[in-house]
Formats: sequence, structure tokens, C-alpha cells
Amino acid sequence: MNLPESGTTRTLCARQNTIDSLGAYFGSPVFIRIIKEDLQLELWVQQGGKWRVLKSYPIAGMSGTLGPKVAEGDRQAPEGFYSVTPQALNPRSKYHLSFNIGYPNAYDRAQGRTGSYIMVHGGVTSSGCFAMTDAGIEEIYTLVHEAFLAGQESIPVQIYPFRMVPERMMAEQKSPHYAFWSMLQHGWLHTEQHREPAPALYIC
Repeated sequence: MNLPESGTTRTLCARQNTIDSLGAYFGSPVFIRIIKEDLQLELWVQQGGKWRVLKSYPIAGMSGTLGPKVAEGDRQAPEGFYSVTPQALNPRSKYHLSFNIGYPNAYDRAQGRTGSYIMVHGGVTSSGCFAMTDAGIEEIYTLVHEAFLAGQESIPVQIYPFRMVPERMMAEQKSPHYAFWSMLQHGWLHTEQHREPAPALYIC
């Protein structure tokens, strides 16, 4: 599979920096789950047919509040189910390394939501994206890159406002986002029950 500038100095250095700690997982299918309230990104891997959380990363920078992104320039980090393709990788990002999560998705577009270039990237500050520090993005980017090289066609990125347990959802019934969050909750519960990425059909 041809990846954008896969042999750049940054990607090669990131791979070398990561190989000792996570090299056993190079080529494994990956899935990313983000919980905005916790400022946490979970990197899941699949081995032997089973998915598990390989590592959880603190999000160093994220703007906005709980709730979906609705418009270009609103500085809001999105919520929903997205998909990273090989062409979304940016090894020459001004934020060290980055990849585009694929916002807006089909559901966002149907709702008239706008915006572009929503990234998971290095650094510690962000406006509408997810900053993971340079060390963090090196590991995440490398595992994504290696999964593509091994044949994974797209990487699911599923973004939730909070841990969508029934008790928390009950407390959010008066939120203007409740109907949207109820759709997302189906995906959350699927992953919690089956320990696998939720199908995008839940909201797309």
C-alpha cells in the first residue's frame, strides 16, 4: 500500500522510537476511541481475533465543550464515528505528525455541519483537534501507519463526550444534545459488550 511520504525522516524516527516499546504490535489492526470529558485517547489493537486497549493516552490539548462540532471555526472538537484512510496521514505536519479523522462524516453532512482538517496531532495545544504531544503522536501515528502497511484499509475513530453509562445518560436527559448522544450510546454499549469497534451504521 502506498502511503503519503512514508519514508520521511519523521516517520522513520517515530518508528525507531516506538519499536522497542510497541514493535510487537506493528501491523496489528487498530481502532481509536476518544472520551472528551476524560481527555483520553484509547488505542485498541486486535491480535488473535480479539480487541483490547493497548494504551491510553492523555489528550494534551482540546478546545470546545461537550457536544458535537457544528460549524467551521467554532473551535469545537467533534463527536461521532469517523474513519482514517491512508491518504489522511500527514508526515510533514507543523504539529510534528498528524492524521485527519475524516470529519464531517455522512451524518454530519446530513445535519448541515461544516468544518475540515480535524486532526489527531502532536504538540500540546489545539483548536478543534486533539493534541497528543510529540511523543504520544509518534506512537499512535506509527501503529496506524503500520496497520495500513499490513493491509488495514481504514482506521475507525470513535469520539464520545463522556463514558456513556446508563446512569450518566439519565443525568443528561435535559441536554440539547441528548437525542444525538442516545445514538452514540448504542455504539458505546456495543464496544463495551463485544470489545470491538462499533459499526458506523449506528449513526451514519
